Amino acid sequence: MALRTIAKEGEDCLRKVAKPVTVFDNKLKTLLDDMAETMYEANGVGLAAPQVSVLRRVVVIDVGEGLIELINPEIISQGGSVEDSEGCLSFPGQYGIVARPEKVAVKAFDRNGKEFIIEGEDLLARALCHETDHLNGVVFKDLVIRMCTADELE
Repeated sequence: MALRTIAKEGEDCLRKVAKPVTVFDNKLKTLLDDMAETMYEANGVGLAAPQVSVLRRVVVIDVGEGLIELINPEIISQGGSVEDSEGCLSFPGQYGIVARPEKVAVKAFDRNGKEFIIEGEDLLARALCHETDHLNGVVFKDLVIRMCTADELE
């Protein structure tokens, strides 16, 4: 495993649409392992491949319940709406209030190409939406209701 460099605001890779994964090989597994290590090292709860300059539809998330790996994730249902704060490893020190679904269901593949559905509420739902947005070139600042400071989050 290796740490990858996290792209920062203004880098082109954050605005591009990622391509679907079609080959489930060791290169993909290395990417997933590296992304997880990078996310944990940066104290994040999610990381999308475009954030490490890889334009593939790959996401890792851990909201404190264990690592979730998603290949080609697609939101298939959502419900409710809640406004809460968000930050992003690609926008260090920046936070904003964003409206997201309270619950979502996502269809994806695991690292071996097996399809599954994951349902999430609250922080997991927010992370699933946030990271899926990255795969489409959308960042949280595009959806922000208002920016806020770290002090306002406490």
